[in-house]
Amino acid sequence: MAKAVTIKVKLVSSADTGYYYVTKKNSRTQTEKMVKTKYDPIARKHVEFREGKIK
Repeated sequence: MAKAVTIKVKLVSSADTGYYYVTKKNSRTQTEKMVKTKYDPIARKHVEFREGKIK
């Protein structure tokens, strides 16, 4: 079978609260690490979320 194009990635909060989102990304078109600004409910503000590995 062919290798999957989309992979699951973990977006970890840069506010060091331990909060994270799980999302999918196309590994062929987005080769760099994903960075998004999203809401962190523990910090109660919008912060940057950076890509990390799912264990």
